[in-house]
Amino acid sequence: MSRMDKLADFDRGPNPVDRHVGLRIRMRRKELGVSQEKLAESIGLTFQQVQKYERAANRVSASKLWEMARALDTSVAYFYEGLAEGTVARGSNSQPGETVQDFLLTPEGMELAQVFPRISHPRVRRKILELVRIMVDDPGVDA
Repeated sequence: MSRMDKLADFDRGPNPVDRHVGLRIRMRRKELGVSQEKLAESIGLTFQQVQKYERAANRVSASKLWEMARALDTSVAYFYEGLAEGTVARGSNSQPGETVQDFLLTPEGMELAQVFPRISHPRVRRKILELVRIMVDDPGVDA
């Protein structure tokens, strides 16, 4: 596969870096309890535009990312934290649901990421994890 073919494949979906940044925007906004409308208003956008940034349907410009960082009381670097080098190399060829980021972009994934850490008993957390592993490994469990 030539370099140009790889670049063409890379452009078929949202760039993994854009997806990561969008996820981090959403996570920080939710962590602070800020609605899309409130964030949009504070940086001069519509809530639909914030939605598009969070889903990586649109790329966030450097100036808007700067404004978001200020509005969400964080640094611009926060939006890139946890970005693995392999993410960029992998491109957009991964299947939906294949990555943690894909999962966290779902309403269930986001809610689980918010509530799971509030389970204070390590034994209960391990049991929940064990249950999920069993469900994944059991081909008869679909729903």
